[in-house]
Amino acid sequence: MTAYDRLAARFARIATVQEAAAMLGWDAAAMMPPGGAAARGDQLAVLAGLSHGLLTAPDVGDDLAAAEAAGSDDPWQAANLRLMRHAWLRATAVPGDLVEAQARANSACEKIWRDARRDSDFARVVPALAEVVNLTRQQAEALSSALGLTPYDALMDGYQRGIGAADVAPVFAAYRDFLRDALPRAEEAQARRAAPVRPEGPFPAEQQEALCRRLSAEAGLEPAHSRLDRSVHPFCGGTPTDVRITTRYDEADFAQALMGVMHETGHALYERGLPEAHARQPVGEAAGMAAHESQSLIIEMQACRSDAYLGWLAPLLHQTFDGDPAPYEAENLGRLWRRVRRGFIRVDADEMTYPAHVILRFGLEQALITGDLRVRDLPGAWNDGLRDLLGITPPDDARGCLQDIHWYDGAIGYFPSYTLGAMAAAQLMAAARRAVPDLDAALGRGDLGPLVGWLRVHVHHRGSLLGFNDLLHEATGKPLDPADFEAHLTARYLI
Repeated sequence: MTAYDRLAARFARIATVQEAAAMLGWDAAAMMPPGGAAARGDQLAVLAGLSHGLLTAPDVGDDLAAAEAAGSDDPWQAANLRLMRHAWLRATAVPGDLVEAQARANSACEKIWRDARRDSDFARVVPALAEVVNLTRQQAEALSSALGLTPYDALMDGYQRGIGAADVAPVFAAYRDFLRDALPRAEEAQARRAAPVRPEGPFPAEQQEALCRRLSAEAGLEPAHSRLDRSVHPFCGGTPTDVRITTRYDEADFAQALMGVMHETGHALYERGLPEAHARQPVGEAAGMAAHESQSLIIEMQACRSDAYLGWLAPLLHQTFDGDPAPYEAENLGRLWRRVRRGFIRVDADEMTYPAHVILRFGLEQALITGDLRVRDLPGAWNDGLRDLLGITPPDDARGCLQDIHWYDGAIGYFPSYTLGAMAAAQLMAAARRAVPDLDAALGRGDLGPLVGWLRVHVHHRGSLLGFNDLLHEATGKPLDPADFEAHLTARYLI
């Protein structure tokens, strides 16, 4: 075997260990009884340690050097080798005992968070979150030295390579300026129109689930390669051949589950479309979390909330849930599901105010990592920040700093990906419409096939061959351009 062949075999083994961890993580969120939490934490920690040990073995550095010296004319292999080197640099920077300590601390904190969120009791989770932040700072410092990045940028690098705080800050500052003008204008325009009528429930969870399964399958997610289950926080996990998506059902409002499932279906379709020839290799993975968010949001926000798709969906909803047909008219659903509202909950936010929630978290998590913000002071800083951005203050911590799982599970540096993904989704949708002239006609038939087909070629099948901005440039003719997102919001909410 060549040095590259040995590396490819090793990375395939690492990926398989990580797939096992992903399945255990899904099970912990969707199926595991509460009594299994401690053992599950140990299991995930051991798998994290095994994966880390495989990547940091002494001969990996030698094989990387030999493979790099040999070179390759194959662009996929060359890119894979660069990504292997990057992964090795990140792994060797962090001691194995810290990796396992983080896995245990994250698992323990996440379990406490579930009860703290339910009871709106932030004090209960403070000690566990303080340990998560402490260990994450240690990780960030170690990565910073190895990668030549700031500690926070080193954490961001784990979610979206090549994008740092200095890239994101001006984009977010510009959006704050846009929102300051656009939000009151959108609210004024909305106030001049008739208020939407909400369909009357109850909407049995079983009916919602059946509809969600149908819409997900019709979008192209094959039941033979996916599952839909329930969890406290909706997510997409699993592996490219066994994708697991979850949602939660509210029998007073079916929209949360329906649109949540279509959002997670976008993630799942991306995983299903990754290049099979490079499975279990770094180059065969998604191009980062901002790229991933672009795929969920292009399905949920750009396609499924469009006038064309709602025109097809409206009669299906009435057929499913019955009752007064008027609330199910497409025009009413558009006013209902594209309603701008200053709210407390990120996952329920409309697409205009959603970036404000991300901007808030972007600033707070940087302050947590630098030590400028103490964990126990997080609720007050959160409330002040949201009031500054949206003019509202959460009535309790469940609707404030306890609402998201991310920090309590150790995912710090992730949040910018959400809004970068939303901006990329608008940019990709504009390009898809230029390339597929009958795209909206297809959406009007409930057919997401032309859109997904275009995404397969220009995003999914590209894996991690290209970085985020290069991927966008190849697909749309330019790197990330927030103007497309602002144009989309202007057309949908201000005209």
